[in-house]
Amino acid sequence: MGKISRALNKAEDPGQEDRPVLNAAGNSGDAPLADVAIGFKDIATPRQTVPNEQDLPAWDERLISASETFSGVAESFRKLRTLILHPDAGKAPRSILVVSTDPQEGKSFVCANLGITMARGVGRRGLMIDCDLRRPSLHSLFGLKNSQGLADYLSGTGNLADFVHRTGLANLSLVPAGPPPKNPAELISSERMSAMVRAIVHGDEDCLLLLDSAPLLAAAETLVLAQMVDKVVLVVRWGKAGRENIKQVVEQIGREKIIGVVFNAFEMNILDKKIQGVGYHNYYSESYY
Repeated sequence: MGKISRALNKAEDPGQEDRPVLNAAGNSGDAPLADVAIGFKDIATPRQTVPNEQDLPAWDERLISASETFSGVAESFRKLRTLILHPDAGKAPRSILVVSTDPQEGKSFVCANLGITMARGVGRRGLMIDCDLRRPSLHSLFGLKNSQGLADYLSGTGNLADFVHRTGLANLSLVPAGPPPKNPAELISSERMSAMVRAIVHGDEDCLLLLDSAPLLAAAETLVLAQMVDKVVLVVRWGKAGRENIKQVVEQIGREKIIGVVFNAFEMNILDKKIQGVGYHNYYSESYY
């Protein structure tokens, strides 16, 4: 059992004072940039497979409806989960960046739903970190405050575990971005940030790290983030991003690094609905539910 796994199992004890710290290589140490505390107490909670709406009063209603077991949206995210956990070649990624070309394409919504879907998978923990220090929104989807977060940690305040929040779903935790700083590009591009990512990835093989980011064409630091992670999920909103912008983003990130593209907010016309037939929801609700 790895050090992070042991820390997760012990983290519910608030009296412990010997919480280990990871360095950039995933080992305990005292390096200046090695204070990624691994007491992710909010991940080590009793497992809950399917949340009930009454148990999640703070969640954005879009998350609750999208995560319903028999919704077509939920099935789409399960397909994306399968693509991530069972790639055609190579090992499954341990860290994923969710990115879009332009603002308001739904990347935070996709990141949140991917985290929920991953947390429901067997034996997987999910840790989401909002790296959009300019216009953070991931916290609001789960009804959480944004008074402190990643920006504070990268500025040298506290250990990362101090900023981990429960989401309401077992095995899924969130680090908010925190109040927007004056130097978001410098903080995200810092060695402290890359050391944190490496420490989490190397510290717990059962934990999938999901990073939400600022739109790539709007923020210089997002391309730096893309180099820190194993794979990238590109979110493209129907009728929003231009073909040339998408092409530019793919070329900058690298085709080999993009594990999938989420085509978001697609509006079907009558012909589309006829081509798709009864659809996922009717298939399950009429035949199984």
